Amino acid sequence: MSEPASLLEGINARIAQAAKIARRDVSEITLIAVSKTHPVERIAPLIAAGQRVFGENRVQEAQEKWPALRDANPDIALHLIGQLQSNKADEAVALFDCIHSLDRSSLVAALAKAMDKAGRQVPCFVQVNIGAEEQKGGCAIADLPTLLAEARAANIPLAGLMCVPPFGIEPAPFFALLDKLAEDHGLAGRSMGMSDDFETAIMLGATHVRVGSALFGARG
Repeated sequence: MSEPASLLEGINARIAQAAKIARRDVSEITLIAVSKTHPVERIAPLIAAGQRVFGENRVQEAQEKWPALRDANPDIALHLIGQLQSNKADEAVALFDCIHSLDRSSLVAALAKAMDKAGRQVPCFVQVNIGAEEQKGGCAIADLPTLLAEARAANIPLAGLMCVPPFGIEPAPFFALLDKLAEDHGLAGRSMGMSDDFETAIMLGATHVRVGSALFGARG
């Protein structure tokens, strides 16, 4: 077994174990392999090993890397997990199968317009600034009801909520809060948990975990 295949098998085993402990069906949990900054040569072995959902941070980088890979593997799903500028909405809607960083009214308008123009509905997670950090993207918790209402009024399909907890602090309370917010607003998805804490996130309701360094090693 190749190293990428072995790493993937190990991550999937940990996801399955966490789901078992949480008494959840592992099929409810999607592993997003975060391939940002990694070249095609490092992504291809994971595809060969069976991974089909990948995450990128930047529209331009994804445009450069993924068309050929997806031509050869049309069943791949590509998720945008980084911040999205409104002027990149058209490209994002054309390229990605899911967007995890809807966080402001101007982006609701831009994405709705792009989806209407493309005739393509792309599910979106609303990113919540769960730790109220000034330097981070995401909608303030107090503004979440308004933003969700705007997205629904614009016919943007809502996949759920997404968060990145503050670095260096126990993440469990933040995951629990996102889970409660999603439940309160009738949203099924919770995009939360990364390489260092995805098992905790699964225990607290994650449906999508974003794992990069544990699969790819240090960023390229």
